[in-house]
Amino acid sequence: MTEETRNKRKEIIGVVISNKMDKTVTVKVSRRMRHPKYQKVVERSNKYYAHDESNALAIGQKVRMMETRPLSKLKRWRVIEAL
Repeated sequence: MTEETRNKRKEIIGVVISNKMDKTVTVKVSRRMRHPKYQKVVERSNKYYAHDESNALAIGQKVRMMETRPLSKLKRWRVIEAL
């Protein structure tokens, strides 16, 4: 696989909310959107399981993740860097 195809993978930024698993962190990714009916800005969030090879991330850290092949039943993201 060349670097050019690897660079086309999705990347998202979120905050670590759990690091209790071995080599895995749970990351919350929030986005703000306008409610379709009431036009109020609301925050929506998703949880992702990401691979953390070094087990070095702490709760509350901001991280950048990259999409990867399935690593387990729920893990499809890999932590690139802590921001």
